[in-house]
Amino acid sequence: MSQNENTTTTTDEGGTDPQTDDEKLISTDVTTGEESARAAATSRTMVEARGVDVYYGDLQALDDVSLEIPEGKVTAMIGPSGCGKSTFLRCINRMNDLVDSARVEGDLLLKGKNVYDDDVDPVALRRQVGMVFQEPNPFPKSIYDNVAYGRRIQGLEGDMDEEVEKALRRAALWDEVNDQLDKSGLDLSGGQQQRLCIARAIAVDPEVILMDEPASALDPIATSKIEDLIEELAEDYTVVIVTHNMQQAARISDQTAVFLTGGELVEFDDTQKIFENPEHDRVEDYITGKFG
Repeated sequence: MSQNENTTTTTDEGGTDPQTDDEKLISTDVTTGEESARAAATSRTMVEARGVDVYYGDLQALDDVSLEIPEGKVTAMIGPSGCGKSTFLRCINRMNDLVDSARVEGDLLLKGKNVYDDDVDPVALRRQVGMVFQEPNPFPKSIYDNVAYGRRIQGLEGDMDEEVEKALRRAALWDEVNDQLDKSGLDLSGGQQQRLCIARAIAVDPEVILMDEPASALDPIATSKIEDLIEELAEDYTVVIVTHNMQQAARISDQTAVFLTGGELVEFDDTQKIFENPEHDRVEDYITGKFG
């Protein structure tokens, strides 16, 4: 993994994004003929993978992955270590671009637009697809400046105080820190730091939030708060979460994708069906603990 992969996506941008809101990655809709009808029919799909293969040098990490992630839902990615679920997550906002040996083949679409097209700006993409990582990683700045950072470097308009408060409220942190916004984010507890990182990710108003095991480093109480928050965030965002905790996936997700050895997506369906009546014996064996 690149050393940059343990930061939120705002740190990958390196400066102010000159694009305006009207110049976002997904800025136009097809409005005529068959393409219009097709767009309307698939309007509820936020992210779609079509035959995605990923290689790190000669090592194949994902093998022919195809799935459709619905808008406004929580989609969980589960599977044993090294099965490719985090690799797939990082494909969605092109974080794998930061790995020199990585090569992505196939199509990965955000609202119908292939994010790997030559005309796609990764900076603009990461504005729409935020990311939260396993270890809380607040900047060595005040709580306020942590949340405001992304909006400042991207030159986003609006009342900064209002936007910071809104993001902290959405991250279920405002009531705990509203009287200490000048306090360092590093002084917060681990669970509070993770919620601060979530506030920082949503402050730039993304459409998708990617979470790579966001509660694995937290205690049970902090984990419960993160899980409650994820369910609330799905009211406003599309959430995709990687987790090793199958009980967590069962509790909070609407859809579950099961990746197994060799980077293969073996099954993708409603979470209840995956856990109660999977179609594949390999998935049942994994869920019941026979391997993995």
